[in-house]
Amino acid sequence: MTTIKLKFRPSTSKGKAGRLFYQVIYRRAVRQLKTQYCLSPEDWAKLSLSLHANLPTPPDARLQLVSDQIRREMKQMRSIAQEMESTCMGCSIDELVDAFSRITPGQSVFAFMQSVIDEKNRKGCVRTGETYQTTLNRFKQFRQQQDLSFEAFTAQTVELFEAYLLASGLRRNTSSFYLRILRTVYNLAVDREIAERKNLFRHVYTGADKTTKRAISQKYIRKIKQLDCSSDASLDFARDLFLFSFYTRGMSFVDIAYLRKTDLKYGVLTYWRKKTGQRLDILWEPEMQELVEKHPNTQGTFLLPIITVENGTERRQYRNALHLINRKLKRIGEEIGLPVPLSMYAARHSWASIAKEQNIPLSVISEGMGHDSETTTQIYLASLSTSVVDRANRKILRAI
Repeated sequence: MTTIKLKFRPSTSKGKAGRLFYQVIYRRAVRQLKTQYCLSPEDWAKLSLSLHANLPTPPDARLQLVSDQIRREMKQMRSIAQEMESTCMGCSIDELVDAFSRITPGQSVFAFMQSVIDEKNRKGCVRTGETYQTTLNRFKQFRQQQDLSFEAFTAQTVELFEAYLLASGLRRNTSSFYLRILRTVYNLAVDREIAERKNLFRHVYTGADKTTKRAISQKYIRKIKQLDCSSDASLDFARDLFLFSFYTRGMSFVDIAYLRKTDLKYGVLTYWRKKTGQRLDILWEPEMQELVEKHPNTQGTFLLPIITVENGTERRQYRNALHLINRKLKRIGEEIGLPVPLSMYAARHSWASIAKEQNIPLSVISEGMGHDSETTTQIYLASLSTSVVDRANRKILRAI
């Protein structure tokens, strides 16, 4: 029968943490298996007591994490030993230790999520990596930077995280967005056999409420176009980029930023959506040409002067430009009396809404926006315009 004991080797340097290791005994032979865990003698005394007496670990987040991972690893080692002893009567202690060494070390929630983010970035999914990183940062703030094991990750943890997000002033859709990402990461940990399959998100909201109307009418599009911004170059540039997005069927800002001069050939602008990878071809109109000539990019290969230097900082240049332009657009919206804050995203909603009002078929709107299905377009249009219903209601009220 195999005996597995957790041992502590103090550091030879005063004041430094010692390392934990497993002592494996099989048929009177003894081997040692080093772990990744380092503790102070004081923490080792607390951990040892809780493990040997099967008591709860003292309420210290780091010690709890080590305790959970040790318990998980020892459980796996005992299971492996039992299987090898029953099926391989002639196995040696070295074969046992070799099998133990192949156990995936227990990963904490923070560490696993960071590894997923690193995977996304290596695959070129930068935007996804950024949203995962933002979620991890929020979760760390909620946990006050105290990591935890997947064993300690419970339904109560998820519910408290949702309460924390809502209490910090986030809307339900934003909270749901973070929770969906966290759920995706947890399910990935389950698939990789790092976490157990549990329905931890059943009591939190992970849906999508109908969003506030972001589309603006043709009247306001016309006001934006006619606004005199000649006294403020950055305001003028923000307005023109908004119009360029509207002219190009609601092209997203990231796609505008990464347009290259070579994407425009024979009167057609061709680009691939960053979000979906879908190719879109847009007939080049005089209005688009006018804006490009007004704001030429003389310093690089990109069509517009949003990303001006290609030195590895392109993503940061695009993000900084987006923040500045949205601030300027908000000011433009206030100047023309727009009842909702103006942003680059409003151009996309507005194009879809106006197309709908012009009785353009849903299939055409969907193709124009680069949606994978008409269902996505329906979600866009569902909250865009209620004017037809409002007019019908007014007519009914006046009839009574």
